[in-house]
Amino acid sequence: MQKSSPSAPANKPTLTEIADAHGYSLSTVSKVLNGYSDVSSQTRKKLGTILRESGYTLTSRTRRTSNTIEVVSQTVDNMWSLEILRGIIKTSSSMDYSIVLTESQDRLRPNAGWIDDVIRRRPHGIILIFSDLIPTERERLNSMDIPYVILDPATKNMLTDSHSVQADNWTGGILATQHLLSLGHREIGIITGPLSIMCSQARLDGYKTALSKTGVEFDPNLVREGDFLTPGGKECAMSLLTEEHPTAIFACNDLQALGVYEAARQLGIRIPEDLSVVGFDDLQMTEIVSPPLTTVRQPLEEMGSTATEMIINFDKRMPHAIQSRILPTTLVRRKSTRELSKRFC
Repeated sequence: MQKSSPSAPANKPTLTEIADAHGYSLSTVSKVLNGYSDVSSQTRKKLGTILRESGYTLTSRTRRTSNTIEVVSQTVDNMWSLEILRGIIKTSSSMDYSIVLTESQDRLRPNAGWIDDVIRRRPHGIILIFSDLIPTERERLNSMDIPYVILDPATKNMLTDSHSVQADNWTGGILATQHLLSLGHREIGIITGPLSIMCSQARLDGYKTALSKTGVEFDPNLVREGDFLTPGGKECAMSLLTEEHPTAIFACNDLQALGVYEAARQLGIRIPEDLSVVGFDDLQMTEIVSPPLTTVRQPLEEMGSTATEMIINFDKRMPHAIQSRILPTTLVRRKSTRELSKRFC
């Protein structure tokens, strides 16, 4: 009579739990599961038995042959995402890789079940734009030898155990605020993005740092938390301009700066005669709005290109440290700011 194989445990342990319980690193457990050769035969045999008894199926090592990169983005209907995608597409095309795009429809997290589809497709790697992963998702991708890069990480925890690419948001916040301070402004409003997101907090911290260096006291009444969208920027600007009357506003992205323009128009406030405005991103439309927008440039296309190069050059078989690339931001001066000459009523 043939002996039946043991059934998988009802509550299948994670690879991290197996590693911790038996004194191995997660990397070693993952290598045995995926058939890597750089593990001793004794360790491979022992861990192989543990994994099979835990309900895992061991696979032989096969090098990734897919030339597809999966891009997971909250949305592609705004200029910010399109600038990043331009860099991803240019670089991937030049290196004979193709792109599969998934819209997450959520600011911080891909949709439930997305990871099953990704694992089924087995791309060369994944670029997650302005997103986050929970530990079990990271573990599944690592166990299946699918590398990933977080572009503009949403939360700080993604910086410690994930490859990432981002702009220098803190310095960008300093540059925007210092510019307004140099023009004589002292009552400077700021419209942040959601403060639960790392880049928003970094730009606000840069704003505070610039004020402090100039000896200007931080006034929380001049802060409005926005959502990085134009209607939200308009709503925040209406509140600032009718309640606090700042002489300048730093909108922490260009889409919100457009909302400031519309609020000022409706209130009869002239830019820059009565109100100076600085944005953040340097989207293509900032040169053609009236007046052209002074803004902080973050190199969106270069960020997309850098993330793509990291994925393509990623080699799981070689020891490597977590890579975190921070690209510089610069101030682009146009016509939406001017030296303070008077207050509006």
